[in-house]
Parts: sequence; structure tokens; C-alpha cells
Amino acid sequence: MSTLIEKLDSVERRHEEITQRLAEPGILGDQGEYQRLARLHAELSALVDEYQRFKKLLRELEEARALLRETIDPEMRALAEAELKDLAARQEALEASLQLRLLPKDPADERNTILEIRAGAGGEEAGLFAAELLRMYTRHAEQQRWKVEMLSSNITGIGGVKEAILTVEGRGAYRRLKYESGVHRVQRVPATEAGGRIHTSTVTVAVLPEAQEVDIQINPSDLRIDVFRSTGPGGQSVNTTDSAVRITHLPTGLVVTCQDEKSQLKNKAKALKVLRARLYDIELRRRKEAIDRDRRNQVGTGERAEKVRTYNFPQNRVTDHRIGLTLHNLSAVLEGDLQELIQALAAQDQAERLKALS
Repeated sequence: MSTLIEKLDSVERRHEEITQRLAEPGILGDQGEYQRLARLHAELSALVDEYQRFKKLLRELEEARALLRETIDPEMRALAEAELKDLAARQEALEASLQLRLLPKDPADERNTILEIRAGAGGEEAGLFAAELLRMYTRHAEQQRWKVEMLSSNITGIGGVKEAILTVEGRGAYRRLKYESGVHRVQRVPATEAGGRIHTSTVTVAVLPEAQEVDIQINPSDLRIDVFRSTGPGGQSVNTTDSAVRITHLPTGLVVTCQDEKSQLKNKAKALKVLRARLYDIELRRRKEAIDRDRRNQVGTGERAEKVRTYNFPQNRVTDHRIGLTLHNLSAVLEGDLQELIQALAAQDQAERLKALS
């Protein structure tokens, strides 16, 4: 516990330094610095308050142990032992809470999100399930009161989705949705299957933190921009002007296409937003790998080729393979009820990060 105390003492000293800085005359003259310090002060205050409660609890524990050592009266000893047991339980809970608060925050957690959904193996059935996942995430966003905007979509002739790229804006959007990255597998009897056989199809989901221009500087000379006419399902033309935009990032080979808007400028802006998010995601993963090459992390490492979840329709079952969690409420999940899955994945992520720190 000594290492935990050392870290918390350091946080307490930093909190006091910021408190003094905020009280200095003239600090309001630099609004940028003042706001930065005020935000940091607010973040640290909750941790410092909890640490002070923890220190008070440790003093009470020491007093209870001293009383137990000095008391020979059986009734008083029983009371002291009961109090000691209660205080020890509270110490364990508070210590766990403080360790969680000390975990380094993902710098992208409070970002908006770029969500990409693509049909994988399974032909038309994969496209139909991709459309269901698109609806699932849209419903979940509505429940969280997040704003959703479609950036680009490629719809099949029977209502499926080959690819859909959208932004999700709102508090905690990336923090919650980042666990959805990976290959989602569906097992069911397709409507077109006359023999009643169960088919397996896959859909790939990528969740990227939205990047700002200050995060990723894109050199215009690194881009090849092509314009063409937008097309609808089955290749039919839906636009008589060259408004669709395809941007190729030459150094990485990344290609982004947007054609949903009638304006070429709007499609270009949306395509650049997606490209910037993908480049930012690559940079974040590069940093994580440099910091800890040995730690296997299922979230945000780019291991999207791995199967993360199975949706089994005949058994009304959803199984998340990363944590071994199985739920028998498939219809509710597809209606956007992802709370239990996301909370379990977040808890597992926290446990793994705590283990890595120990």
C-alpha cells in the first residue's frame, strides 16, 4: 500500500499547488491558463477528497487496533473486533476506488466517435445484419441522448448495408463505444434459406476517436482527390453532378469515399474527417504499443480481425468472447440495450490495467 500512498501524496501536493496558482493575482488575465488549471483542479478535487477520507479511515483503524491491544474486558474486545472488521472492509473498498481513480485516463475517452460498420463474410446476409447493427448502435445512441450523423453509406438493393460510416457526438461516446471494435458474428436462418439451415455471417465494426486538426496535420500534397457521380443501390445514378469524393492518403494508402451529400465540398469535408480519425487511431495505437509492447489489449489495438461477439438467433443468445459473458436477451440487445455488455467490458479493462500497474 506504500506505493499507493506515495502516489496519492503526490496528487495532494499537486492539488495544493494548483489551488495556490488559482489564487494568484493576475491569473484571470490569462483565460486559457486559468481554464486549464480550473479543469485540472476540479478533476483532482474529487480524488483528494476521497484520499482524505481514506487517511481518516486509516487513523480510525489504528485507534481500533490500539483499543483491542489494550482492552481485556471481553465485551469491549468484542465491540472493538466488530468495529475493526467493519473498518477493514471499508478500507478495502476505498482502496480499490482510489486505485481506479489513479489509472491513467485514455486521452480519447471524451472525444466524439467515428463508427464504421462493414459487411464481411456471408454475402447479402452479412449486409442485412450490418443494417441491424447500424440500427442497434443508432438506438443505443438515442438512449444515451447522443447525436448521430451519417457520413457515408453504401446500401444494397434489399436494404442491407455494405458500409456505413457515422459520427456519434455526446458525453462518453468514445469511452463507451470503443469496446465494440471487432468482428461481430451472426448465426441464424436467412429469410432466403429454403432448407432452414443456419448460416454464419460476419460484420466488422471499427470505433475511432474523432480527431481535430491540431491532432493530425495532413499535408495537402499527400492527398489524391478524385470526384465522380454518386451512385445508389445496384449502381443506379442518384446524382447528375460529380459530387462524390474519394480521398487517397498516399503515405499510408488509406482511402475514404463520401457521396451522401449533394455538395462536393460537404462530401470532401466529411471524407477528411474520417481520414483524420483513421490517422489519429493509427497514431494512438502506435503510442500504446511503444509504451507497453508486452501487454495484450483487446480494445484499441487494431485487432479487428478477431471475433469479439456472436449473435445466435435460434438460441436468443449474445456471447462476448473477450470476457466469456453470455446473455439470453438478443432482441433487447438489438434494440440498443448494450448497458450490461459495455459495463462488463469496461470492468474487465479496468481489472487488466490495474493488474498491469501492480
